[in-house]
Amino acid sequence: MSVVPPPGPPARDAIDAALATVSDPEIGRPLPELGMIKDVAVDGGQVRVDVWITVSGCPMRDEISKRVTTAVAAVPGVTGVSVTLDVMSDEQRKGLHTQLRGDVAVRDIPFAQPGSLTRVYAVASGKGGVGKSTVTVNLAVAMAQQGMSVGVLDADIYGFSVPRLLGCTGKPTMVEKMIMPPQAYGVKAMSMGMFAPEGAPVAWRGPMLHRALQQFLADVFWGDLDVLLMDLPPGTGDIAISLGQLVPSSEILVVTTPQLAAREVAQRAGSIATQTRQNVVGVVENMGPMLLPDGSTLDLFGTGGGAAVAAGLTNVLGHDVPLLGSIPLDPALRTGGDEGVPLVVSHPDSAAGKTLRSVAEQLAGRRRGLAGLSLGISPVRKG
Repeated sequence: MSVVPPPGPPARDAIDAALATVSDPEIGRPLPELGMIKDVAVDGGQVRVDVWITVSGCPMRDEISKRVTTAVAAVPGVTGVSVTLDVMSDEQRKGLHTQLRGDVAVRDIPFAQPGSLTRVYAVASGKGGVGKSTVTVNLAVAMAQQGMSVGVLDADIYGFSVPRLLGCTGKPTMVEKMIMPPQAYGVKAMSMGMFAPEGAPVAWRGPMLHRALQQFLADVFWGDLDVLLMDLPPGTGDIAISLGQLVPSSEILVVTTPQLAAREVAQRAGSIATQTRQNVVGVVENMGPMLLPDGSTLDLFGTGGGAAVAAGLTNVLGHDVPLLGSIPLDPALRTGGDEGVPLVVSHPDSAAGKTLRSVAEQLAGRRRGLAGLSLGISPVRKG
């Protein structure tokens, strides 16, 4: 009878390789690359990993410990893992800031730089109550499900709702002058609701709104996003105008409902593009005809609103503005928002879920516009 010898101690190279697969939950890069592995000690099959965290109150400390433990425990020969967390010094945090942002000034907006490849969609509506925020969140999660790197900026400073709709209970972490956004369903999110006291109103005038939007765009470390969705407040006020100034390459997605009153104001919201020089990528109709169990439909809010807005904007703007989809009225869309579970997660194969995923695919498949991009063309003087 042969006796199988016990496995030898784990190889250090294998442990290092395992740690290289562990990414910081907020930054999205491997811990060793960020200089966050302080030390690794191996004693037989027992492995101790010391990790630097950015701040003592880091909300992701438990998640980091869990990820490190899971990765190292899978290395052959490891019989136990312990993780010790230590806090970076001021110098280390400054070094991390430089590594992530380079020489770019904190107040520079990355999405407004000539080399940016991020598609920025401003989701707008003429009036409140059309489900604009719900549509924004579901589109963001649907894109993340497709493997894209996605962020959502709740630009509705007064009426923020993105944290609840995403079920995002995490708080941002400050590293030097960078704000690390929390994540939910693979989507990075930032909202005034993460800073304002519970139930307290935000009573700000235009200049403060502009500064808040600028800070959310510039000071938040969004990383290399494929898409940034911005949930604008209803109407054509300060935020819509500021966005056109701060990120000229951003494009507008208009959300409406079928009813006449919503159609008229939604078209006005899209028509602001004539003043801000932005492109309108399309229209989404929410609360369309409801599908009943017997296969019939109930036109609770009428029909044709989305198509009418798309046709009106096409006429006003002089280029084709398509109707990207009509989302049927579905009670699960509302309950999902209340519970912080987007419909594309809870009911992805429902009629509304399929429509939202279709709109997300259409937006994800678009190329970033040329506005603001450096084309690498230099003038040549003829001799």
